[in-house]
Amino acid sequence: MTVTNLIRFNNLRGDIFGGVTAAIVSLPLALAFGVASGIGPIGGLYGAICVGFFAALFGGTPTLISEPTGPMTVVMTSVVAGLTAQNPENGLAMAFTVVMLAGLFQIIFGIFRLGKYVTLMPYSVISGFMSGIGVILIILQIPPFLGQAAPKGGVLGTVLAIPELLSKMAPAEAILGALTLAIIFLMPKKLKKLVPPQLVALVVGTVISLTVFKDAEIRRIIDVGQIPMGLPQLRLPMFTPDQLTTMLVDGVMLGMLGCIDTLLTAVVADSLTRTEHKSDQELIGQGIGNIVSGLCGGLPGAGATMGTVVNIQTGATTAVSGLTRALVLLVVVLGAARFTEPVPMAVLAGIALKVGIDILDWSFLKRSHVVSVKGSLIMYGVLLLTVFVDLIVAVGVGVFIANILTIERLSTLQSQEVKLITDTDDDVRLTDEQKRLLDRGRGRVLLFYLSGPMIFGLSKAIAREHNAMREGDALVMDLSDVPLLGVTASLAIENAIRDAHDRGLQIYIVGASEKIQRRLQRLGLMDLVSAEHLIDDRTVALKAAVASVQRPEPALA
Repeated sequence: MTVTNLIRFNNLRGDIFGGVTAAIVSLPLALAFGVASGIGPIGGLYGAICVGFFAALFGGTPTLISEPTGPMTVVMTSVVAGLTAQNPENGLAMAFTVVMLAGLFQIIFGIFRLGKYVTLMPYSVISGFMSGIGVILIILQIPPFLGQAAPKGGVLGTVLAIPELLSKMAPAEAILGALTLAIIFLMPKKLKKLVPPQLVALVVGTVISLTVFKDAEIRRIIDVGQIPMGLPQLRLPMFTPDQLTTMLVDGVMLGMLGCIDTLLTAVVADSLTRTEHKSDQELIGQGIGNIVSGLCGGLPGAGATMGTVVNIQTGATTAVSGLTRALVLLVVVLGAARFTEPVPMAVLAGIALKVGIDILDWSFLKRSHVVSVKGSLIMYGVLLLTVFVDLIVAVGVGVFIANILTIERLSTLQSQEVKLITDTDDDVRLTDEQKRLLDRGRGRVLLFYLSGPMIFGLSKAIAREHNAMREGDALVMDLSDVPLLGVTASLAIENAIRDAHDRGLQIYIVGASEKIQRRLQRLGLMDLVSAEHLIDDRTVALKAAVASVQRPEPALA
């Protein structure tokens, strides 16, 4: 898909209106995520502008709105904290380099057409991971929500410090935070369609802080850092040998998370517009956007469900909407950024806290134990690991356990299709003629029947039947119903064939595809089987095997 396919001007009014509306929704979120990440509000704005513009320009989903998201912000917060702790002087610059690396990895994923594999992981893992990120985002907003500075120790440190945070709570800021949540949760649906509740909460909370609580000490955006007006200064990539490995791992993690977040949102966009996005093209567009965002000192971004839905519902159909949204935010940065400086930190914390609540997968959390106990345990395990250990460890452990359990179940089912047959067996679909041939073989013809993909989990079943192999004169290895032969299963089959050859059995291989024959050739098994014993039909193979074991009766004296 080219840029011209995404940018069309046949729906200019709807696209512009959708873009402006999406920008209004994005503004408070960008400020909140920028502050939450530790970079500052300008980082959130630059991220929303850069990722949003270039992902719309080069991506593969016309109506997708890309910007900093809750999951990406949580990971970026960890990256910033870790690198600045290791290298206080250059840590922030290295964090922006990680954003560029994330974009580079996304481009690589797109070029090598890996988009379809990115989301190929169990839902229990995705659910636990996303819910864990939601919990992290909620916990990290507790200090600013209560008018306190964030304690040391990250998530665990914040949890342990909750009693102290409550005892030192600033009443004015706690009231502003609670008011923000009340507006977002309780605002009537009719009004929500006219104006985003986050923007209303931002304006109302700021006005009340400047009037009702004008005499109270309230932490504001200006206390975190001024928002410079004008174009950003370029941030050149920076790394040190000591932190390079950490940065690469963080870059892969950010890139993968951005891919998952984006492609899941693209599926939502497809369902609303009844179109089909281009996954690999979208990853390339997201990668370009994140590289530019890192160069400009912005947060990493991904496809945002809230902004995308608002964009589509207000009439957008092409990428013009995403470009419009980015340009509107750019105008804010160039000329109106100073008006956001009085916004209270507690208000931004309330907005971010609501995002964390929305990230929680409430639907699956409520019924996971009913759907699958094992799936529920995996989900909660990934959630806890995400919150209290490490994001990468959580995903790695979750995917490993889920895949092992899946392979175990599939192997158990598939092992029923691995059978050694010496006489008629009702479990196998033998024709009447094939049953007669086996009867004529009088147990001297062994039929080794395999069906379905022979993955590594079936090697034990193959070995079990091999060990049960008794004396005989001919072995018919039936691979007609085997579409895939894995390495481990190949080795188990090799043991069975070599054992039969060493015992002097005539060996017939039935229905092996060209690909499977090449695998057997590489194992050296084709040297043990004559060319005329490679047969396509089971019946023909059984006839040949029976003929080879039948000997004429000795003559009577």
